[in-house]
Amino acid sequence: MRKKKKTEIYALGQYISMSAHKARRVIDQIRGRSYQETLMILELMPYRACYSIFKLVYSAAANASYNMGSNEKNLIISKAEVNEGTIVKKLKPRARGRSFPIKRPTCHITIGVKDISFNLDEYKDPYINIDYLTSLKKRNTYTNMIDENVYSNRSGGLWDKK
Repeated sequence: MRKKKKTEIYALGQYISMSAHKARRVIDQIRGRSYQETLMILELMPYRACYSIFKLVYSAAANASYNMGSNEKNLIISKAEVNEGTIVKKLKPRARGRSFPIKRPTCHITIGVKDISFNLDEYKDPYINIDYLTSLKKRNTYTNMIDENVYSNRSGGLWDKK
């Protein structure tokens, strides 16, 4: 019986002081992309969550290169998820002896990277629709986008309308 080689490596950041909703906004942009493309996206996005996610992606790639000996060019972000953590509750003193609750949300971020050089035949690009490409190959007919009657003077033409 052959033992299957583990190809996915994780990095987990817990109790990160930000809302899970704000972190998901950034995570949705990097899921399924290559490692180098992800680093470029995270450096250029203007959100505060990008710094924490950047450190986790970098850590996951370092784990993959150390544990599996993977090259950074072959890594893709296979799993990226954000879960809600605990909410830190404080009381802020206000006027007339009252107090006002302050809620600081936290989140847990998991980044998984996968080395596609181990299983190139299994890797499928999520951004390419295979069914659409095969339907284009079956059809050899091309439609002409410009109709000649639009520009002729007999039918009124395109520029005769006032």
